[in-house]
Amino acid sequence: MWEDTIVNEVRQVRSRHAEKFDFDLWLIFQDLKEQERVGNRKLVSFPPRQRLHAATREKEQHPERVPTIQPLS
Repeated sequence: MWEDTIVNEVRQVRSRHAEKFDFDLWLIFQDLKEQERVGNRKLVSFPPRQRLHAATREKEQHPERVPTIQPLS
């Protein structure tokens, strides 16, 4: 089976990092947030997207599928 060397390297780095914190997710998270805080990288944050109701989304994506409702006479 074919192996991706980049994926393997990332997994090894992630595993070594987790070992430093005895695989405690909260400590790993805190360390990553600290690295983010002291790093020189520009962080980008986007505003949350507005969620659409499923029926509204279906209507927008496939208007031909949504039946029209005839008013009662």
